[in-house]
Amino acid sequence: MSVELKKSELFDALSSLKPYALTCLGISFFLSILYLAPIGYMRDVYGPVINSRSLDTLGWVTALLVLLLITTAALDWLRQRVLIAASVRFSHSLSNRIFDATFKANLVKHPAARLGLNDLRGLRVFISSPLMGYLFDAPFGLFFLVLIFLIHPTMGYLSLLGAALALIIGLWTEKRVRPIMTKASGNANLSSLFISDSSRNAQVIHAMGMMGSMRKNWLRHQNNYLYQQASASNEQALGSAVSRVVMMVQGSALLGVGTLLTLIGHLPASAGAYLIIAKLLGAMAIRPTMQVISGWKQIVTARESYDRLEKFLLTIPKPSAPMSLPAPSGALTSSSVGICPPGTKRLVASNLNLRINPGNILAIVGPSGSGKSSIAKALVGVWHPVAGSVRLDGVDISNWDKSELGEYIGYLPQDVELFDGTVAENISRFGLLDEKKLDRVIKIIQLENFLNSLPEGVNTAIGDDGSILSGGQRQRIGIARALYGDPRLVVMDEPNSSLDQTGEAGLEKSLIELKQSGSIVIVITHRKNILQIADQILVMLDGRPRLYGQRDAVIAELKKTTRPNSSRSG
Repeated sequence: MSVELKKSELFDALSSLKPYALTCLGISFFLSILYLAPIGYMRDVYGPVINSRSLDTLGWVTALLVLLLITTAALDWLRQRVLIAASVRFSHSLSNRIFDATFKANLVKHPAARLGLNDLRGLRVFISSPLMGYLFDAPFGLFFLVLIFLIHPTMGYLSLLGAALALIIGLWTEKRVRPIMTKASGNANLSSLFISDSSRNAQVIHAMGMMGSMRKNWLRHQNNYLYQQASASNEQALGSAVSRVVMMVQGSALLGVGTLLTLIGHLPASAGAYLIIAKLLGAMAIRPTMQVISGWKQIVTARESYDRLEKFLLTIPKPSAPMSLPAPSGALTSSSVGICPPGTKRLVASNLNLRINPGNILAIVGPSGSGKSSIAKALVGVWHPVAGSVRLDGVDISNWDKSELGEYIGYLPQDVELFDGTVAENISRFGLLDEKKLDRVIKIIQLENFLNSLPEGVNTAIGDDGSILSGGQRQRIGIARALYGDPRLVVMDEPNSSLDQTGEAGLEKSLIELKQSGSIVIVITHRKNILQIADQILVMLDGRPRLYGQRDAVIAELKKTTRPNSSRSG
């Protein structure tokens, strides 16, 4: 039952477009009738008009044709507008969901994280494409077949055979094109992801002369994609060519069979005009199918996008509504917490039992690879523990509404990431700017001199990922962002790794102020000066707590364990 509900999520979004589809179907019905206008005009011109030799009749018939053709164009335009409106409705119904799923997928390093929005865009474009109009026209090919049957059943069966052949060609084209396009789509995605990853590391690639090797790897994916695209185009072109031959053969066959039926007396000798009409109707019956075959790559691409998007939404299910809770004011606790990086079963931290009361600073120390950064991610809810739980104010942190809890959390990851915008926007987390809070955090971090050196102060645009800033400047802005507002829980991973003396002084001042204001502060560090202001220390080794407790007790224990080693080495 649950699987069916999950699978219907994307289907439900398409089902909501039913009114648009019915509108397009109704328009296509009237268009199928109006498509007969040129045939009716030809019948009248070669019949009553020539027989009566009346210029007035010719004028009225021509005026009526022009009116009908204008109506046809207007209805065709209207149908396209309806399709565009349907595509916008479809996109709006899923945009928030897929954006949130993409964001969540990036947290757990899901490989499809960067494809969800592209697939949504691809489906939206397909829904509004002219090919959709041909798909709506295709069922009304039966209407034209009925008219041919009314002229003569034998000619109707011949036209039906032509339509059946066109359908078979379409299915054959689908069978040939789809597996090739699936491979092509995979290589296109790999090529795009490779370029994206390379762009983020452009400085390293340039400095270390890696351009040739990276280009070679990218070309492998790109060439595979181009080769498969060409193969798919060849198969589609073959299907289109065969269907055109079927259309031409059908038209000539209808004339030939009609002539034969006239000669043997099954059609009246005056039925010459009807033979031409039957040929035109036969072409109109299979033309939409031919157009669909010509655009089969689009259909296959849309199906691939649909399948990928459905799997993506199944993998990242829609979360249940989070609880709305008051601002946190209690302790942060962890109970027997075990942590694995998303997508792996490798335990990087285990048996983590902590309690940090408001107004306390916990310093986490240990060698590289001991699980410190993983702990930081778990404590702020970026990673979910595979065992145990992290609770803030007695509530599992994963149950909080992040849009409410976010303003009470400050987080500085080891790799500081900034966004394309101004200094003020980055510090204020791109929310509603509070000038008092901004001024306060600038003074705490001692950013005044740095900001005065910028051309527009806090309103200076810093470029993509803070490209105009040095490492220390980026880190200080990251710290200011973590401290902006009134955070009750602040977690910082190596906050002083790129700071100069002024930055260090500002960091220490900010930690002391946070402590005095009753915030919970957790700092991962290798610097001893931070230990001097800490209340608790956690020593990690090989993913497990080695020592944990009050600062003085832990430092005393560390001295006991290191003194014998020092004497032996001496």
